[in-house]
Amino acid sequence: MDEKLTFKYDREGDILYISKRPPYPEQESEELGDEVIARLNPKTGEIENLEVLFFSTRLLRSDLFELPVTADLRLTNK
Repeated sequence: MDEKLTFKYDREGDILYISKRPPYPEQESEELGDEVIARLNPKTGEIENLEVLFFSTRLLRSDLFELPVTADLRLTNK
């Protein structure tokens, strides 16, 4: 089953959370560069969550903001 993406912004921490599932303690973390953290499934290595640090600062920059991951986006049935 494909998971839907959820987006949550923590204003106090200035972090954007992009999630396919809720985080859990067994997930492994990996810095992807440019202050983006990936939370990985410990068995498959699949990215399950992304944390984009200093998100509001990125929005104020004039350059393009890109995540260092690829995505397969499709419409889901409700």
